[in-house]
Amino acid sequence: MSSQASSDNTPVTVTPPTTITPVAPPAKPDFHPALTVTNIRNHIPIVLDVETDRYGTWAELFRIHARSHRVLHHIFPVADKLPPPITDPTYELWTTLDATVLQWIYATIAIDLMTTIMEPDSTALTAWTRLADIFWDNQNARAVTLEQEFSNVRMEAFPTVAAYCQRLKMLSDQLRDVGAPVNNHRLVLQLISGLTDAYKGVATLIRQSNPLPSFHQARSMLTLEEAGMAKMKPAEPPAAYVATQSLPSDASSQGSDRRSSNRSRSHNSKGRGGNRGNGGGSRSGTSQGSSPPMPPRPQYFPYQH
Repeated sequence: MSSQASSDNTPVTVTPPTTITPVAPPAKPDFHPALTVTNIRNHIPIVLDVETDRYGTWAELFRIHARSHRVLHHIFPVADKLPPPITDPTYELWTTLDATVLQWIYATIAIDLMTTIMEPDSTALTAWTRLADIFWDNQNARAVTLEQEFSNVRMEAFPTVAAYCQRLKMLSDQLRDVGAPVNNHRLVLQLISGLTDAYKGVATLIRQSNPLPSFHQARSMLTLEEAGMAKMKPAEPPAAYVATQSLPSDASSQGSDRRSSNRSRSHNSKGRGGNRGNGGGSRSGTSQGSSPPMPPRPQYFPYQH
């Protein structure tokens, strides 16, 4: 503080400016988008199993999900995102995220696979590598089996065109995973070679196209053909209509049966009358040997609908 003299010799006090010390903002809580996932099945609906062998599709979905939640480096490590040392402040968050990715792997595979790859203190990268080794083992033998199955797929074994095309696409993906990829040209040719005779026209159209359409375009053409054939199929008449149309025929058959029975009765009555005439005047013997005449029955006519 300093003092200065004014014109009337009165001292004036001058206060120095106050220094403001910056205050550090409060530390933000650790937040990561991977920690917001509550149900991994909503993002990866496929359950990996040895019998179905859909590792390629499962792995692709898992990679997409891991990339979108910024944890891809836990299954595909990079140089600048290696596990930090224990003394690093980010080590706790890294271990939490790695455990989260490991839970995602366990929740989207079958129980037998989970028990095969599970070990104490395992990491997500270790579990991912073991799964890859299981499904990529004996690639040549698996490729031969898949090639035979792919070549023998026929449409009559499937209820719809969509199911038939889905099976072919899944086999081609599995062949790609074992190192024997199927190009579009071969996939489309196999698609049209396994069709039934009902799709002969559209199969010829696809075969004569130069170049061949893509697999998805050929599938769309077959699906439209299937929908067109379903519309052209005649619809069955209702059950009530069929029952109503059958009534007149039944009534006419009953009427014909009654008329035939009436003719037989009239023929028998004529025969009895002739015998009486040939027998002479023995009226009492005839009445004892034959039954009394029946009264005429009313005529029944068939019901006309």
